Amino acid sequence: MRILTWLFNLLLFLLALGFALSNTTTVELRFLPGDLVWRAPLVVFLLIFLAAGVVLGLLGAVPSLFRQRREIANLTKELRHATRPAPAAPASTPAAASPVHEGTPGSSIGLGV
Repeated sequence: MRILTWLFNLLLFLLALGFALSNTTTVELRFLPGDLVWRAPLVVFLLIFLAAGVVLGLLGAVPSLFRQRREIANLTKELRHATRPAPAAPASTPAAASPVHEGTPGSSIGLGV
């Protein structure tokens, strides 16, 4: 499976390299305000805008990431609190002194009598 992953990554890299080498023509990028013009190969502009999109996407995911981390911390704290052993009950309580045996042959529980 690792070999297939490496082959797939190599294929993607070769496709991207071929795309970059075939788009070396210089292009102009004009901005609306003023006469600002940038000249560079097309692949440079594509990489810049790809990187900007990745950064903006990650920045958009940050609030959700922090919210999920806070939720995980709260749930972990609740789980730790819920699994803590309860303090032992004192032996002098009436419930502990006389255990109830349900379903024993002399009891009338469940017989409707």
